[in-house]
Amino acid sequence: MSRVDTVGRPMEILLVEDSLVAAKLTMGALRNGQVQHRMTWLTDGGEALNFVHQKGIYAKAPRPDLILLDLGLPGRDGRDVLAEIKADPELNMIPVVVLTASTSEEDLTSAQNLHVDGYMNKPVNMDQFLQLVKQLKDFWHAGIILPEG
Repeated sequence: MSRVDTVGRPMEILLVEDSLVAAKLTMGALRNGQVQHRMTWLTDGGEALNFVHQKGIYAKAPRPDLILLDLGLPGRDGRDVLAEIKADPELNMIPVVVLTASTSEEDLTSAQNLHVDGYMNKPVNMDQFLQLVKQLKDFWHAGIILPEG
């Protein structure tokens, strides 16, 4: 994505979270953190994959600039969603931040091996979360591709 593509438009954020409470907290933090964005909220991993692949009812969906992903999802698990996104050359440059209740070292290691751009345990520290999103937003606005790893 070039700088020209991002100037003057809000960041497109895809939130994939099945908990209403967690989704409301995340949306509120972004709103209060004054991150100009448009949010799409999905609760199922399969739906999220259809959205990013622009399939079915999501054929005209915007390509996300940032994906906020829970690991424990109904349908397709967040781990599968992350693996599929990072394996796809058309999608793997989209920054993905995992927001999860999982404290499993295996989940953290697996996400890191897939070059996840951020990993936060729930309950999420909202100040740290906003700081991470603002860093990603700065990269996005600068038109810089985030480095792997």
